[in-house]
This record gives sequence, C-alpha cells and structure tokens, in this order.
Amino acid sequence: MLIKSLKKCEYFQVSDETVLCELLHPVNENIEMGCSVAHAIIEPGQASLPHKLKSSVEIYFIIEGEGIMHIDTESRDVKPGDAIYIPPGSSQWIENTTKNNLKFLCVVTPPWREEDEELCD
Repeated sequence: MLIKSLKKCEYFQVSDETVLCELLHPVNENIEMGCSVAHAIIEPGQASLPHKLKSSVEIYFIIEGEGIMHIDTESRDVKPGDAIYIPPGSSQWIENTTKNNLKFLCVVTPPWREEDEELCD
C-alpha cells in the first residue's frame, strides 16, 4: 500500500511559476499508473505563466480558493469542487483572485514529463 501525505511533500517552483509537489508520479514512486498527480499552490494575486503540455491531457481540481482559468481564448471563474479539462497543446494559465492561497490538484495523463511542457509567448 502506498500512501503519501501533503504534510511530508516537498514543494518547489516549476517553470510556469506555480509552487507544487509531485504527490504521485509513476517514475518517482516506481508504480504503474497512467497519470501523475501534483498538488499546486498559487498565492493571492499571483498567476501561473501561460504554458502548454504538448501531448498530455491535464485536469485541475480546485480544492481551496477561487480564480480565473484561461484556456486558449476562453476564461472562466473557478471555485472549490470544479474540475477543469485542459486539452493537449492548449495554452493555459490560472490566476488567483482571492486573498487566500488557490490550491488545486493537477492530474496529467500520460504522466507529466518536463520535456512535454513549454512556456507560451
């Protein structure tokens, strides 16, 4: 049985300026799974940089806070309980519009790989 706790997870800033921890990743955990799961935090008034995953589907699941999700030319308000589907190759970014941290899970399938992600102009 594998159980990982956010309390013991190491957070770091990624290229899109989101602070996250890799909660479950098949390479890191040496497990078989078709996706990776990360926990992300965006501080009040901050936003991730526009970026895309070239060949992976990404799903954000909002846990705390509220914000605006931008995918290509669309923008929508998001809140706790919302699941956001991000198609492969889509320019995307999320901004925190509250005075509290915006916290969400990032599920990526196939599992996230650094070479698959690129910042948008």
